[in-house]
Amino acid sequence: MKPSSNFRFGLLLIVLLLGGAIINVWESAGEARVSRKSLKEFPTQIGSWQQQGEDVRFDDETEKVLRADDYVSRSFQSNGRVASLYVGYYATQRNGATYHSPLNCLPGSGWVMSDGGKMTIAAPNAPSFQANRYVIQNGNQRALMIYWYQGRGNAVASEYWAKIYTVLDSVRRRRSDGALVRVMTPLGNSPADAEKSAIELATEAARELPAFVPN
Repeated sequence: MKPSSNFRFGLLLIVLLLGGAIINVWESAGEARVSRKSLKEFPTQIGSWQQQGEDVRFDDETEKVLRADDYVSRSFQSNGRVASLYVGYYATQRNGATYHSPLNCLPGSGWVMSDGGKMTIAAPNAPSFQANRYVIQNGNQRALMIYWYQGRGNAVASEYWAKIYTVLDSVRRRRSDGALVRVMTPLGNSPADAEKSAIELATEAARELPAFVPN
């Protein structure tokens, strides 16, 4: 074997051994503990939006599929407008439990998704971020849905970037916790009004989320 080949082989072996050692240390260190409030404590009034009815709890089968460690599913109303908020929080994504994208879940439940795009959520005293926007329909039911992924100080529309940030933070901060946040409102006769309502509720929710989905 040539000297240059020996050098490359030796370097590759060192990299592999170091990589294995780092992975072992990372695994043994486990997930960092973070302080947070339970989502059942999420405010019943945010801005002008007041909780309507009781929190929705899913059946056992749905909860097994979601595998969220904590969640809230709640309807709100404001000045005759109604909208719903869902936040599904995962304390760790190292064990395979992770966000369930609406792009995968809703079509399986009979919803048709259209008019996909992005919108900006500008929460007070926090950086603005992009959220996904879709019109969804199931029979005669039509709604506007917006959703994003949030965790460890990141709020993004892209599922791929959410996973990249999760991997990076798992190594740098020993954290892979995060949440899927979704807002839905009936489409009605005015898509513009529905979009305004969804953005308004999402903005108010984003203001409160760091206490429940830590930065």
